[in-house]
Amino acid sequence: MLPKITQYQSPIDAAGVAKSTHLLVVMPATKALQEDIPGLDVLAGRLARRAMKAAELAKTPVAGDLPHGGLAVWMMLDNEKSPFEQHTALRKALKLLLAEHPKQLVIAVCGDEKQRHAAAEVAMYVALLNAGRLPLRKKKDEHKPLKTLALYGHRDEDGFAGLRARASGNWLARELTVLPANELTPTLYRNRIRALAEDYGWQHEEYDMKRLHKLGAGAFIAVAQGSDPEDAAIVHLRYRPKGAQRSVALVGKGICFDTGGHNLKPARYMHGMHEDMNGSAVSLGLLLAASESGLMLNIDVWLAIAQNHISPKAYKQNDVVTALDGTTIEIVHTDAEGRMVLADTLALAAKDKPALMVDFATLTGSMATALGDRYSGIFANRDALIEQAVAAGKRAGERVNAFPLDADYEEALDSDIADIKQCTLEGDADHILAARFLMRFIGETPWLHMDLSASRCKGGLGAVGTDVTGFGVAWGLEMLEAWLGD
Repeated sequence: MLPKITQYQSPIDAAGVAKSTHLLVVMPATKALQEDIPGLDVLAGRLARRAMKAAELAKTPVAGDLPHGGLAVWMMLDNEKSPFEQHTALRKALKLLLAEHPKQLVIAVCGDEKQRHAAAEVAMYVALLNAGRLPLRKKKDEHKPLKTLALYGHRDEDGFAGLRARASGNWLARELTVLPANELTPTLYRNRIRALAEDYGWQHEEYDMKRLHKLGAGAFIAVAQGSDPEDAAIVHLRYRPKGAQRSVALVGKGICFDTGGHNLKPARYMHGMHEDMNGSAVSLGLLLAASESGLMLNIDVWLAIAQNHISPKAYKQNDVVTALDGTTIEIVHTDAEGRMVLADTLALAAKDKPALMVDFATLTGSMATALGDRYSGIFANRDALIEQAVAAGKRAGERVNAFPLDADYEEALDSDIADIKQCTLEGDADHILAARFLMRFIGETPWLHMDLSASRCKGGLGAVGTDVTGFGVAWGLEMLEAWLGD
């Protein structure tokens, strides 16, 4: 539940400052302090004690106790910086206040009208993304979510509805991703999705294992058959706003836990594999954000929900399986399960001939090796989509890097006994090979693939202060809005 927002067009006065237990003051980047800055005397004293110049507040926020006992943080926001840099600066400033788990947070924006408007948009977005708390299972939990968010110096006519929608989608993605594996089995996950569909009026359909067998979805089944019970499914959700003309399909990898299968992961790499369903969570978060913001776009969401376990029935190296579209696949490594479940899910989604298809997955370790955890990688089968995707990442503050998808990479996947190999054992450029593999199953559909190497970043990333970032929701909304406007 996001905090209640109150807004005041007028700047905060002395009485408002005196009532604030936790106050963030956001100023435009200048060389000197303006006389109307809330708590100016305290700030000036802190700067003098540290031998800091006022302009340094654009790099380092300063905290200080107000005379009545409240805590204030002062910072400067540089409008010449990128959204990612602005988000990061605000996150670090807010962290000093939110560490005390306040019930109310007051934000005062300063400067001229244009500067206050810009500062309010960024500050409120970052505050909403950090105002709640993720699920914890501690006996004593002292972390309480923020209840009220008060803004002085600017008033938004719709109460920042668009920012709230984007933040809500991000929170959903993060909340699902951090749930323990025993609380998000495929059965429990499907129940949660069904409840969300009822709440938001999405059409809901499930392709369970029995139905997938009839369809011949051998790639998905190969992975899912190792689990007991066989509760895996491809879940299909539909969002149909009245008047929408264009359609997009979102596809998400939802591996609730990944042991690696018979090619068992070592302990250090298996730990955290309850988060291997993050791609499906991002797809759901993006659908929620689009719904709450009223995006005029028909959206189909396809979620590949399964687990990758070990059992006598689990698939193994040297198996040959047949995917839903008839493609035969030689199994090379059972820990390359994500591309298997996505293959049939993409093929199903492509049957409806959407104008655009976007898939999200924590797919390859090689993407994390290539980029670390501060960018995610993207691929596309249209040059224009790559350009749009990179630009959307810059605007959203969720940075993406484009990778090649040239056909000659696929030579590494040539098989002597099947249409294609699942992967190679060498692992070279596996993120590119995985994308080439997935591309086999989309037909001629315009397509974007995001490999979510930034799904987790220790200490937070950009606007988000938790290790699990929800990366992809804000990017996705920016991308869809831009694509819709073409």
